[in-house]
Amino acid sequence: MPHVEKRMQVGLFGGSFNPPHAGHALVAEIALRALRLDQLWWIVTPGNPLKSGRELAPLTERIAKSEAIAEDPRIKVTAFEAAFNVRYTADTLALIHARNPGVDFVWIMGADNLAQFHRWQRWREIATTFPIAVIDRPGSTLSLISSVMAKTFDYARVDEKDAPRLARMRAPAWTFIHGPRSSLSSTALREAARD
Repeated sequence: MPHVEKRMQVGLFGGSFNPPHAGHALVAEIALRALRLDQLWWIVTPGNPLKSGRELAPLTERIAKSEAIAEDPRIKVTAFEAAFNVRYTADTLALIHARNPGVDFVWIMGADNLAQFHRWQRWREIATTFPIAVIDRPGSTLSLISSVMAKTFDYARVDEKDAPRLARMRAPAWTFIHGPRSSLSSTALREAARD
């Protein structure tokens, strides 16, 4: 895990990044700015339990490509989940929480994930471990009001103007952040590479 100090505000941006692309970098930059983060951990996962591993590039390759596009020095590319043999986000967050007392974390995800967040193992536990910042993505803006997570935790939604305070709030707390959007997707990039 990257080194952090107490009272730091740290974003957790996890995914398979297969491959990482400029859209991921844009989400990271929006999160750094809107949430006023001291660091953002770009967590390259060994694999996604909801996706087939058949087309998954080697972890070392995905790490190297992530480091190549994560230009901001506050972004720390890491793959610590592999070392701890962690597979599910709820377990990752529990591990981070246990090892980093006094640090204020916020989970970051694209709005495309918000639509299917309720399919994640122990999703309610995730929502009550750390605050969540949802970054808008093309075609996914309506998940803000239509997703199971948004409906379930409607009472915990924080206005976007309060995003800089989100990391210090007690979970459940979440916000939806609008801004520039990238239409790039890892799936489309893999399909284009095959063609």
